Amino acid sequence: MVSISSQELIDLIAAFLWPLTRILGFIAIAPPFGNNGVPVQVKLALGVFLAMIVAPMIDPIQDVDMLSVTGIMIVLQQFIIGLAMGFMVRIVFAGIEMAGEVAGLTMGLGFATFFDPQTRGRSSAISQFLVIITTLVFLSLNVHLVLFETIITSFKSIPISTSLSMGFSFQKLAIWGEEIFKIGLLISLPIVAALLITNIALGILTRAAPQLNIFGIGFPITIGVGFLMLSLILPHLLPPIENIFQHLIDSISLLGGNQDPSYLRSIN
Repeated sequence: MVSISSQELIDLIAAFLWPLTRILGFIAIAPPFGNNGVPVQVKLALGVFLAMIVAPMIDPIQDVDMLSVTGIMIVLQQFIIGLAMGFMVRIVFAGIEMAGEVAGLTMGLGFATFFDPQTRGRSSAISQFLVIITTLVFLSLNVHLVLFETIITSFKSIPISTSLSMGFSFQKLAIWGEEIFKIGLLISLPIVAALLITNIALGILTRAAPQLNIFGIGFPITIGVGFLMLSLILPHLLPPIENIFQHLIDSISLLGGNQDPSYLRSIN
């Protein structure tokens, strides 16, 4: 007959609870997993499944009671780490949304806003279109599987410990915030540049022929040029989006101070 002492049972629960907290923190905020349209039961089941994979790989922490102050601090630390990793994924999608907002405003579609179920706010039509395209690329390239692998591997680069430093670099997380503007500029620059040239041409045309109604012809021309440029850049969006996701995965792996992300697989 197999007998398990109470201390062994507590250690087993702790070895499962602490990685589960980090994983659930990631799933709660990282799109598309953190989308409000995803049922809570699905998120919880996914977190439990991943935690069952991670738990046997983690070295147990001796002499730490889950209900003690130290145990609660470990839970909070793991939750913060998971939220930070999910926040990095959210920044990538926020950069895509920013690109759509900039392109839409430049085209004159600032009034064409819709309810966004993910953020429970309003976003432009171009922004939602680019986010949908990015989500499809995200799933088709199996980036979600690579992210799960990165989260599992993060327990080696950022191990569970009682140290307050956590082996986690908040500086790298703060620097990652600049990616919103970099991604937004990268995606929207062709459309903005084309519309800038269009507006300059319309300005010259108005000066040459003042009798033209610039408000009557300018609005449909800018919208038409914007949609034309959007259709031209769509076939070429895959390489930059793929590079963005690869950079995201490498940056998440470097949060623990590991300068060699070679153990990660490339996106296929």
